[in-house]
Amino acid sequence: MKLNLKKLAIGTLSTVTALTTLVSTGVLVADAQEETLVVSAAGEYDYVKNHIAKFEEEYGVKVELLDADMFEKVDGLALDGPAGTAPDVLIAPYDRIGSLAQTGLINEVTLNEEAGYDDTDKQQVSTDGVVYGAPAVIETIVLYYNKDLLPEAPKTFDELRELTKDEKYAFAGEDGKSTAFLAQWTNFYHSYGLLAGYGGYVFGEDGTNYEDLGLNSEGAVEGINYAVDWFQNVWPQGMLDVSSVSDFVMQQFTDGKAAAIIDGPWQAAAIKEAGVNFGVAKIPTLPNGEEYKPFAGGKGWVVSAFTDKQELAQEFLNWVTSEEMQTAMYEESGQIPANQVARKVAAEAGNELTTAVIDVYSNAVPMPNIPQMSEVWTGAENLMFDAGSGNKSAQEAADAAVELIKQSIEQKY
Repeated sequence: MKLNLKKLAIGTLSTVTALTTLVSTGVLVADAQEETLVVSAAGEYDYVKNHIAKFEEEYGVKVELLDADMFEKVDGLALDGPAGTAPDVLIAPYDRIGSLAQTGLINEVTLNEEAGYDDTDKQQVSTDGVVYGAPAVIETIVLYYNKDLLPEAPKTFDELRELTKDEKYAFAGEDGKSTAFLAQWTNFYHSYGLLAGYGGYVFGEDGTNYEDLGLNSEGAVEGINYAVDWFQNVWPQGMLDVSSVSDFVMQQFTDGKAAAIIDGPWQAAAIKEAGVNFGVAKIPTLPNGEEYKPFAGGKGWVVSAFTDKQELAQEFLNWVTSEEMQTAMYEESGQIPANQVARKVAAEAGNELTTAVIDVYSNAVPMPNIPQMSEVWTGAENLMFDAGSGNKSAQEAADAAVELIKQSIEQKY
């Protein structure tokens, strides 16, 4: 196997001289054959495995691919790294990259210049202006609709509201309630796009200033009040059940009792398996004329701070996020590439789900990736329930959530 000195940027004249000596004795050949880059590929395992031989041949190294759970490897890095058992490269959710960087668990990297990443892509993997990951997958929620019930996707929330007047969507057992359109707004991941569309935000300064919380701002409260109207005047009580709302929404849609729902691309396979003749589209425009602005999610490749193969790991990141590999990822796994060139290829494939995710992602908000974001999920957990149930006004529910988040941040950080 060959060692590509140019690719690995092995520099000085003295080093080259020493390497030449080693080659003449056969020692370097043995070392090169034994050099192994350990990569935890998680959900990317299958497509990377299909192509990894190209990388191994080009760089004269061996890549050990781990088909391990993504969160298991990310959560275990703090212990596995010092113990010498962590992978050199791993895949991580965008919202975890910031905390991994701030705790010194991953290294700074450079982006593949040919990928054409935009500001959103770069923000997903950066902390304090420093890049710590290579964007790989983009993801966000979309609108699913039943083509047997709707000739085309609704374009506005006013159209969705009009559907609720149709008696065929009346919910049995609760007079005046409808399942024509359903959204898991008790789940903050799903409801954030509504609040952001009305001007709400999590943290100020593009998600970096945790002292500026915007979930009880005027815009956020306006969005909450809009949701309250649905909870109290349209939807059945089951929509307030935080523990079962996801199953409830899917059941109503697959049974043909809901014409449209908001959910993630991960539900497409289950909907197809249920035999629903469905379409996928951009989430409709809000009553205020603004776009729904959900979190921009996804995954990126990162390099462990405990690796002794930083340069090789960087070359792997450049390779795995190249147009060729990102296109292969889309074709073989259906995941939508972050690489802008490959994303354009995916958009032109004519797949409704792909097109919808890309369209919604263009208006999506990068999820804050600072460690303090973890406190938001807990603090906002009851926000919509408290307001939607009438236990608190929209303003009171928002104020309570913000106060809880502030207290948690002060205690932990």
